[in-house]
Amino acid sequence: MTQKILAAAEERMKKSVESVRHELSGVRTGKATAALLDTIRVEAYGSVVSLKEVGAIAAPEARLLTVQPWDKSLVKVISRAIQASDLGLNPTDDGNLIRIPLPALTEDRRKDLAKLVAKFAEEGRVHVRQVRHDIKKEIEHQLKDGSMSEDDEKRLLAEVQKLTDRYVTQIDELMKKKQAEVMEV
Repeated sequence: MTQKILAAAEERMKKSVESVRHELSGVRTGKATAALLDTIRVEAYGSVVSLKEVGAIAAPEARLLTVQPWDKSLVKVISRAIQASDLGLNPTDDGNLIRIPLPALTEDRRKDLAKLVAKFAEEGRVHVRQVRHDIKKEIEHQLKDGSMSEDDEKRLLAEVQKLTDRYVTQIDELMKKKQAEVMEV
């Protein structure tokens, strides 16, 4: 029973770390990365789909992204969707390929992005702590109804705290790494 509780807690905490990792991959640094365009949605064939579902995204150079649409009729729609996004990008197209040059980040923009990274990390830490809180309630409930001894409760709470500390540390490391990337000129 106690292993099930620990396994469930660890699984939920891992998902929190992965969520933070995914959020941080969409934060723009000085380098071009296909993940930068993950949030862009395009209206195609009567529905709204993600950009990667209508074309191939590549980063051939450090400051250039390209989108090769599967269907040439979507070139203008994709260009408009990229331009309308809040990423501040100006795509150009030649009818076949969309080129998206990435302008250099200003110092103010870098600081704003570093704050955004810290916000994502804090949300992740809060979620990990919420998992700890939920598990603690479950353990206390089991203690109250007699299905767990006090020794097991103390041991399990200590294990859950160790898990919490480990995953919060992972989130902090992700944040530091991403902030260093963002602030790099």
